Amino acid sequence: MMTMSEEKINVSIQPTPNPNALKFLTSSPVKTDGHSTYRSPNECGENKIATEIFKIRGIDQIHFFDNSITVTKFGYEDWDNIDQQIIDTITQNFNEHNPDYYDPDPEAERRNALSKELQEIENIFDRTIRPGLQADGGDIHAVSYEDNILMIRYQGACGTCPSSTTGTLYAIKSILQDEYNPEIDVYIVPEYDQFPAYGEYESFED
Repeated sequence: MMTMSEEKINVSIQPTPNPNALKFLTSSPVKTDGHSTYRSPNECGENKIATEIFKIRGIDQIHFFDNSITVTKFGYEDWDNIDQQIIDTITQNFNEHNPDYYDPDPEAERRNALSKELQEIENIFDRTIRPGLQADGGDIHAVSYEDNILMIRYQGACGTCPSSTTGTLYAIKSILQDEYNPEIDVYIVPEYDQFPAYGEYESFED
């Protein structure tokens, strides 16, 4: 159940490395604990702000973390057409938003189901690459690890960021080679058309 607040919310915009993603910073938290990523209105549950943002044309996915809402748009839509609509949607619905809203924690379930190797890799991500990705409105998941091949999946703004297949991927590989396995290679599980098909994943060779 949502709680009411009389506080006036201020919203500012901060760019991310992904030209198709913007962070909408709020003067009060929108998520007290953890983070939420939504790819469709059906995933939003009782998060009314997210549900309403999806009603705006061109919205791809939404990421809630601390006092920021990172919105990723499809490439066909221009920010000039939607950024003010997003701000208006946040301010109009904020009084009904509870930052302690119930959100199923698929991340905890995912972590518990991972192999020992993947849990160790996730712990390295927690200490190294993940804080920077979250600061830019994204995240990363380790998907599988076999024969020195790690498959990863990006979340939030990272999903369509140009650097996700270049500099960021190289940094991830370098960190894991230093801290986990010198022979490890890292590939991206494609979720968007611009990512290569299976067998043509982006990676870096030494």
